[in-house]
Amino acid sequence: MSSQGFSEYLQARRAEIEAALAAALPAPPGCPAIVADAMRYSVTAGGKRLRPVLCLASADAVGGDRALAMPAACAVELIHTYSLIHDDLPAMDNDTMRRGRPTLHVVAGEGMAILAGDGLLTEAFALLARAPAATDPALVARKLRVVGLVATAAGPVGMVGGQAIDLACSAPDAAGHSAPPLDADGIRIMHSKKTGALIRASAVAGAIMGGAGDGTIVQVDAAAAELGLAFQIVDDILDVEGVSAHLGKTPGKDAAAGKPTYPALYGLDVARRMAAECLERAERALRAADLAESRLMEIGRWIVHRSN
Repeated sequence: MSSQGFSEYLQARRAEIEAALAAALPAPPGCPAIVADAMRYSVTAGGKRLRPVLCLASADAVGGDRALAMPAACAVELIHTYSLIHDDLPAMDNDTMRRGRPTLHVVAGEGMAILAGDGLLTEAFALLARAPAATDPALVARKLRVVGLVATAAGPVGMVGGQAIDLACSAPDAAGHSAPPLDADGIRIMHSKKTGALIRASAVAGAIMGGAGDGTIVQVDAAAAELGLAFQIVDDILDVEGVSAHLGKTPGKDAAAGKPTYPALYGLDVARRMAAECLERAERALRAADLAESRLMEIGRWIVHRSN
């Protein structure tokens, strides 16, 4: 592993990601300025950039070319940002702050927020299709594999499916019926889709674009599944304990809305222990692929011990 410190590694990767995202976003005259500005407002609002960093770190870990993974890293961040825009809408979570500033529908209106989200989702796949430019059959095959992987993770069996479960649990349907509360298995399944699927896809996409073998990809996927669960558990804990300025979003909204969370189901102490156990399982998976000393493991520790 590089002697570069982890914080410096994160800073360097985030700087690369910010530059790549800025270059990837559609702009006038081809894209109408009104929707280009709306997309850029949300994408450039900051955030942890966990998913794209995880993608690049995965490519690094398997000894691949990080540049080949950058389009996938940007694509998953565009998809993640679209999901936040739509999640914040009045029909969904009805939140007015995201990443430390007003949500897009507050500043641009609901209609434009919906269109900006739609634009980011579709542009993600346009980016995956065109970059990296490839004629080599092996690289083309990797790209196609990543397109399918990301689409599945973002769609109805992945993130959208998890959001649907979440919405059904927090709001009555058209007939006024509410879904029964989720049990332990239900909350795990919901979050494995809503949050975990795209986190897993980010890491696996990096490994694929980095040229990893199937055995290594399986272990990266297993580790990323644990990191995705840990991320959600810690997010739930911070929703209880955090403050708005640190979180960049409104704290306590999940509890106020009666949403199923790990602290609500298990209590804070058990939830913290569960996050630590996720990290242990992730380390075992990475060790099986000889990647336990990689940046992926450092990202796992950061996920579990973060404060925002």
